[in-house]
Amino acid sequence: MTTILLVGAGGFIGSALRYLINKEVQQLLISPSGFPYGVLLVNVVGCLLIGVLGGLASSHGIFSISSGSRAFLFIGMLGGFTTFSAFGYDTVTLAKDGDITMAIANVALQIVLGLGAVWVGYKLGAL
Repeated sequence: MTTILLVGAGGFIGSALRYLINKEVQQLLISPSGFPYGVLLVNVVGCLLIGVLGGLASSHGIFSISSGSRAFLFIGMLGGFTTFSAFGYDTVTLAKDGDITMAIANVALQIVLGLGAVWVGYKLGAL
């Protein structure tokens, strides 16, 4: 139960940060194209952070934290900030562990099924 509360608390913080950063960036970079610069920035920053923290934890032992802290930070806070970071981290971990086929499958399935689900959902919602 403690881990669930830690993930939830981290998720609240990450989601709130995502909202605030996205809102500020979109206001600063008003683009006639409507390109989602705020979402792009959040995804790239989230991926960078989870990569740095994951690399420190696994390669250097510098960032050794408890499982509760890891759940709060990785799953909750960064997961709430952007689930794209979790997707990126999982894919890189698969590749790093030598399972290139699974890494490629993860990318393909996440993109194809994710975008397909949005399209189907949109069509269902428009009925």
